[in-house]
Parts: sequence; C-alpha cells; structure tokens
Amino acid sequence: MQRVRAFLADIRGATAIEYGLIASLIAVSLIVGFGAMSGSLADLFVGVGNYLTLPN
Repeated sequence: MQRVRAFLADIRGATAIEYGLIASLIAVSLIVGFGAMSGSLADLFVGVGNYLTLPN
C-alpha cells in the first residue's frame, strides 16, 4: 500500500505529460497553419515554375 501511495504522490511524470501536451498543441497548430497556406504556396511554386520555363 505504501508503494501505491508513493507512486500516486510522485509528480515527475506530470511534467513530462504537460510537455507532451504542449508539443502536441504546437504540432497541431503548425499542421493547421500549413494546411491553410498550402493552396497559396502551391500557386506560388507554379507561378515561379511557369516564369522559369525556358521557351522551346
């Protein structure tokens, strides 16, 4: 019983979980941001590709 109480009182894992949650929130926000920009970014690359195309 004493080991269970010691395990429940240990807070070292809580910090790791908090850091994991923060990292996952950052990852989700980056994915959403890049997803929103992907259309305009693709258009930009197509425009640059068309500009750089050499005439035949």
